[in-house]
Amino acid sequence: MNNNNYNDFDFSNINNVTDIYAVKILLCYFLKKINRPVTPIQLLEIATSANIINYFSYNHAVDSMLDGGLISLEKHDGEDYFVLTEKGLDGAEEFKTMAPKTAREKILAEGLRYFAKLKNENTVTFEIREVEKGCMVHCTCSDNGVKLMELDIFAPDMEQAEYIVKKIKMNPGYFYSQIMDFVLDNTEYVPEVKD
Repeated sequence: MNNNNYNDFDFSNINNVTDIYAVKILLCYFLKKINRPVTPIQLLEIATSANIINYFSYNHAVDSMLDGGLISLEKHDGEDYFVLTEKGLDGAEEFKTMAPKTAREKILAEGLRYFAKLKNENTVTFEIREVEKGCMVHCTCSDNGVKLMELDIFAPDMEQAEYIVKKIKMNPGYFYSQIMDFVLDNTEYVPEVKD
C-alpha cells in the first residue's frame, strides 16, 4: 500500500466504500480489530450487510489482498479462514486514518453484532410445539457443550410463541442472567402476621 495513491481521494464523503484502497484498509482494519480468523462467507456478509462495501468492490479488494500478501487463506478444523498477515497488520495500523472513521466504526460494529448473533444461535435453541390451549416454547441454553438451562414457556398462540423466541434471541445471555439473578435472590415466603 503506497500513501501516494490516496492524495487525491476524499475519504470523508464515503458512505458505501467503493475505492479499492479504502476497501482494503477497512478489511485489514476490521480483521486486526476483531482479532480472530474469519471465513470468507462471514467477511463478505459483514462487509456488505450494512451497505459498507459493495459486493464487487469487496471481491476485487479480497483478490488483491490475497495476491499482495495482506491476508492469507488458512484451514482450521477443515474450514477456510482469512487471516491477516504481518504485512496486513502493518497496513491496517499505518493507513487506518485514510478510511473514514465512520466506516471503520460501522464495519467493526457490524462484525461484533454478527459474531454475537452467531454465538447466540449456538448457545440457545428453541422448539415450539402446539398444545391444547396454545403453544409451548421449549428453550435450551448451553455453553461449550454444557446444558445450562431448559425451560418451557407457555404462549396462548403461535404468534406470541414466535415473539417470545424473537425476544430471547435478541440477547440470550441477558435472559439467562436475569433468570439466575431471580433464582439466587429468591427468598422463602414468610407470611406477615398482624394482630
